[in-house]
Amino acid sequence: MYYGVRLGMKSREAWMEGMKNWEGKLPERMTDDQLEESFWDQFLQRKTAEAEPDDYVREIGRELLSFIQEDDEVLEIGPGWGNYTFAAASKARSLTCVDSSASVLGYLEQGARAKGLSNMSFVHAKWEEYEPPVHDVVFGVNCYYRMQAIDQAMVNMNNSARRLAVIGMTSGPEKPHYWDIHQQLGYKIKFSRRDYIHLTNLLYELGIDVNCNILPLQKTYVYESEEQFVSQNLSAIMEPSYDREKAEAILRQYLVWVDGKPAYVHQFKAALLYWKPERRISL
Repeated sequence: MYYGVRLGMKSREAWMEGMKNWEGKLPERMTDDQLEESFWDQFLQRKTAEAEPDDYVREIGRELLSFIQEDDEVLEIGPGWGNYTFAAASKARSLTCVDSSASVLGYLEQGARAKGLSNMSFVHAKWEEYEPPVHDVVFGVNCYYRMQAIDQAMVNMNNSARRLAVIGMTSGPEKPHYWDIHQQLGYKIKFSRRDYIHLTNLLYELGIDVNCNILPLQKTYVYESEEQFVSQNLSAIMEPSYDREKAEAILRQYLVWVDGKPAYVHQFKAALLYWKPERRISL
């Protein structure tokens, strides 16, 4: 059931189509739970030695914290390595983390102990299959990439949020040299296939009118060598053979130097979709 204009958008189908790779198949990580668990286990073993989050993560975090009040019981979906988790727990009365990865939850639990946070709890479950209790605020950032039952995931957010449900997604524009290469040389590029607008439309079809806050962000990628700068920034070209010299010439227009190292400054945006649930929804 939904309450808007009948546009026939079929947003869930569009979301699923965008989940496929460029060969038209679902990547293994989208369907193999053990493979996803192995990814997170290996990633988090490396993560312990890495630096602090990027500045743009802090900017998103500041906006997220503005939705949380000190007396709130908060639930976070798919916290990953905890970019927003500990700050939310430090502000709220309590924070429940729901994630399908046991490795993620173990990592966060260890982090909570190290930070002296005793108000956190952890639930090992897939969000779209979970029946969550009601919390004041329910949020998730960049955690929806693997959810095939995305409509049920949205319904669960709506039904479990007492005051606010908040969705965060980083968005485009993508690195501009790729668009230049596509336009000037006609090459196919592996552009992102899903964005916040898919979820906006899906929520509309579910009868949910969302507010949207767009955040301008910036990330600077620093490389160890010019060779690495070139290889990593041409990797999304899909052509089996192409004029590398021409593509590299376009790319080098965006080359800058940071502390003597080649770098790329990428300006992009994030979307925060948020709403106050008005009614329970069922599919």
